[in-house]
Amino acid sequence: MKRVSLFTASLLFSAGVFAGAADQVVVQDPYVRLAPPNAPATGAFMVIKNNGDKDIKVVKAENPASKVTELHTHLNEGGVMKMRPVQGVDIKAKGEAVLKPGGLHVMLIDLKAAMKEGDVVPITFTFDDGSTKKVDAKVVRPMAAGAPMSEHKH
Repeated sequence: MKRVSLFTASLLFSAGVFAGAADQVVVQDPYVRLAPPNAPATGAFMVIKNNGDKDIKVVKAENPASKVTELHTHLNEGGVMKMRPVQGVDIKAKGEAVLKPGGLHVMLIDLKAAMKEGDVVPITFTFDDGSTKKVDAKVVRPMAAGAPMSEHKH
């Protein structure tokens, strides 16, 4: 009986009945800011949309280009803007999280090698249910403040 139930469970899982948070997520315009020469860190930015009916949370990010990857935000501490790690990024059902300079973002810390414009950094997000989603973020040169990435497609 156990074999039948495991077989049935695997069929249900492969059919998407047990879909995880990652299956409900669409990531738009992912990019990594080109770091200046010898800079030890840079940021990744994008819009993460939750098309599902339940709130979800990004709890972890990983990438092969840096030794440390952290979810970060900017906070005003005594009139000084400072970056701080966050435990996760909440995304409401049918909502989105905008990761942008000056706000929420992914920090790539202790870069393993210099990046060049056009490189692609795979970033894997882990959600609170354990599901994961890999996103390929292209390395781009920083643009003038206020210029959204979606207006600069090549």
